Amino acid sequence: MAQRLASGALAPPLAALWRGGCRAHRPAGPGDLAAIRQWLTGLCTQQQVNPGSIASSWYCLCSKPPKGFEKYFKKNGRSPSPTEEAHKTKDGPEPAGGGGSGERGRKTEGSGWWRRIQKGEFPWGDNEFHYLAVVAAGVVVAFLYFYWQDRSREINWKHFVHYYLAPGLVDRLEVVNKQFVRVIPLPGATSERYVWFNIGSVETFERNLENAQLERGTEDARQVTVMYTTESDGTFLKSMVSPLLLTGFLLFTLRRGLMGAGGRRGRGGLFSVGETMAKILKDDIGVTFRDVAGCEEAKLEIMEFVNFLKNPKQYQDLGAKIPKGAMLTGPPGTGKTLLAKAMAGEANVPFLTVNGSEFLEMFVGVGPARVRDMFAMARRLAPCILFIDEIDAIGRKRGQGHFGGHSEQENTLNQLLVEMDGFSSSSNVVVLAGTNRPDVLDPALMRPGRFDRQIFVGPPDIKGRASIFKVHLRPLKLDETIPRDGLARKLAARTPGFTGADIANVCNEAALIAARYLEPCVAERHFEQAIERVIAGLEKKSQVLQLNEKTTVAYHEAGHAVVGWFLEHADPLLKVSIIPRGQGLGYAQYLPQEQYLYSKEQLFDRMCVMLGGRVAEQLFFGRITTGAQDDLRKVTQSAYAQIVQFGMSDRLGQVSFNIPQKDELFSEKPYSEETAQLIDEEVRRLISSAYERTLELLTQCRDQVEKVGKRLLEKEVLEKADMVELLGPRPFAEKSTYEEFVEDTESLDEDISLPEGLKEWRCRTEEERTQEKT
Repeated sequence: MAQRLASGALAPPLAALWRGGCRAHRPAGPGDLAAIRQWLTGLCTQQQVNPGSIASSWYCLCSKPPKGFEKYFKKNGRSPSPTEEAHKTKDGPEPAGGGGSGERGRKTEGSGWWRRIQKGEFPWGDNEFHYLAVVAAGVVVAFLYFYWQDRSREINWKHFVHYYLAPGLVDRLEVVNKQFVRVIPLPGATSERYVWFNIGSVETFERNLENAQLERGTEDARQVTVMYTTESDGTFLKSMVSPLLLTGFLLFTLRRGLMGAGGRRGRGGLFSVGETMAKILKDDIGVTFRDVAGCEEAKLEIMEFVNFLKNPKQYQDLGAKIPKGAMLTGPPGTGKTLLAKAMAGEANVPFLTVNGSEFLEMFVGVGPARVRDMFAMARRLAPCILFIDEIDAIGRKRGQGHFGGHSEQENTLNQLLVEMDGFSSSSNVVVLAGTNRPDVLDPALMRPGRFDRQIFVGPPDIKGRASIFKVHLRPLKLDETIPRDGLARKLAARTPGFTGADIANVCNEAALIAARYLEPCVAERHFEQAIERVIAGLEKKSQVLQLNEKTTVAYHEAGHAVVGWFLEHADPLLKVSIIPRGQGLGYAQYLPQEQYLYSKEQLFDRMCVMLGGRVAEQLFFGRITTGAQDDLRKVTQSAYAQIVQFGMSDRLGQVSFNIPQKDELFSEKPYSEETAQLIDEEVRRLISSAYERTLELLTQCRDQVEKVGKRLLEKEVLEKADMVELLGPRPFAEKSTYEEFVEDTESLDEDISLPEGLKEWRCRTEEERTQEKT
């Protein structure tokens, strides 16, 4: 069949078919497919068919090229050449978008000549290739001139006199540029064209030459001829190489910078240094307000910004104006940036994001220029939302430094203040900022009119932690027998003080632990191990401890556990272990009750619990070790806080002073030396009182401490049930479950209800999201 297609009477029709596939033809008729089917049947049965009718039927099928091959069939019936395709790729339209698209477009242009060379074409018409060719040619010429020029041998004065002047082999001497002498030998005397030697000065050379010839009795008529010449030795060209290369690089950079400034945000040209680094989030962020939990009040404030931009009439009818900005403050990991991401995912307006450190560079004036460019972009996109993360990098208080970096930071801050609420400010740009250091920010930045709202995002309470656990448990494959809500509440009760980032880390660590042991699903024990991993660090079962060290650690932890068991205001004990974790040799896990007010008795009991390990070492071994260093540090901090900040000293009175922080290099005490001495005395007295009380308690409970210590040496880990077995029930009531912690509240779960003004918008948003999915 293939032979029949390629030979005989079918060859001309096939050629016509091929030519016809590249031009437009008549519409297909009802008999065209039947004719083609008849032709194929005839080929199979070796029957004679009419090639002309088959060609006519085939042409109609070629009126529209197959999908994916359109670029090979142009309207004028001519396929493009590879050169035309390359020019189209190079000169094609720019992709839409922000700074990223400009970078991609410029990269395509810069590498077009290389792709054409790879295709076997020479890029004569590429301007960038011309620049590179000129530079390469200059480098080659310089290399040939300096390294392939005719070089001769250098000699010294003694060698010249002994081997050339004395035997009479010198034809003449040429003093070149008053720097060196070229020795031209007699024809046929040597195989070298010439040799040369350096001279200090012409006068010294002439005097030495005359003396050398007089010593040998050379007659005046036969003395060597000396000629003086001036030649170019390439010194000028060598001195011009570096300036020429630098000038060429600057011209090339200027050219690329002008290209980037001509309508595209270049990111890399010389003129793009002052451009903003803000990014416009247009793609699907993947984070909505449903993914934010544990900070309902802050989320409500942020939702109101989005609602105002989507439904401005609801507020304008009442004469309300949208706040110009909001400052998100709070400890690290509480969800400030997550709230901004959720806002970007929910808002239908452009969302610009930038980091505070991206304004400061090594060049002076870059920071203010980037602030101006950022707000210019925001005004072009208005109404829009601008989020500045870690604003403390540029918003620190002014007047605290005298270096150039501080001056640049202050100029950047001044420009930011003017743009937010100055003569050229705009009310269509909402500015959000996030920081965990609001204490270092400039007061002018925090005033109403710039950041009207200051939203504090603190660590979540037990209900908030349960809501966060529910969010992070969604993607995990859990044991089907464990209800997710019950597991979330149980884990929330065991993680007091955890932030949203800590909870996300716990859930991820639990999944990693389950995968490490090839478990089919994530169980509750994996979460318990993950919590211990986050609190105390990595478990080190393989760490070798001597028996005496292990015994000391066991009695040390037993002292902590027993003191906490018999003190009313101590936190409930969950687990005690002598397996090393992190930097500690022992570990005790407590379940502290969440409270915001502490009495003097509660703080004193906690100090006694922290001193229990040191007292147990002294009581049972008659010596103390370095294992209590961290306990003593915490006790000292607590004592100073009670005396200096909380006014719990009768001798010092009802006063409160700030305690200097670690990062404060120069801090003045706001009290006299006599007061400082009194504070130190009161701190020592308080710690000594706690130590004496702990010693008295452990002396009475010596047998219980010994029981716990021996059991720890046997099992290494003791749960709460083991402690009840050894010490009996705790004599004080304690809360340990989620239901007990929230029994005084109205409901078990966090209140996530919305005000009436936001309910309608939320319903409308859900309907839009459902329509997009369907």
